[in-house]
Amino acid sequence: MQTIIETVQPYVNTIVTAAAGVLTAFVLGGLKLKTKVNVWLEARTTAAQREVILKVTGEAFALAQTAFKEAGGERKLQEALQYASLTLSSQGIVVSQVELRSAIEKAYLEYKAKIKAVLATEEQPNEEAAQAAAKEAVSSLAAQVTAILSQATGTDTTTSTPEPEKVSNTVAQATISNE
Repeated sequence: MQTIIETVQPYVNTIVTAAAGVLTAFVLGGLKLKTKVNVWLEARTTAAQREVILKVTGEAFALAQTAFKEAGGERKLQEALQYASLTLSSQGIVVSQVELRSAIEKAYLEYKAKIKAVLATEEQPNEEAAQAAAKEAVSSLAAQVTAILSQATGTDTTTSTPEPEKVSNTVAQATISNE
């Protein structure tokens, strides 16, 4: 049983390490895009307008994410663009569709980063639970194999010490049947 766990452990470690690497790559990519969006917005708007745009596009993303759960990503984006455009124009802020889209994409990336962070913190207990479940499964399998072997050989596994005569008879019977 311990050998199986020792054999599986390197594979589990490799998978966890690979998942952490992929997660890191996504986070770093998202941070670079977030920085570019911020620089682009700063160049085209005032600080107050930028703050309003980011709040409204965050609201637009949240609305699309909750109100249109069943819709595809493109439909959600269109709904978020429509909401943000109407809200900003009612406040007198004129923003191009490209600017709105980039701000909504930024809100989306921030949302994904938060979700991944939550999943990463929850992954640790799940890994421990998986290891416990694997140990339990191996123990159960070992018990079943022992039961099958005891049925096949006709020995009783509940007896703590077998009688010497029965052991020698079993060995003699096994030798005769093998010939």
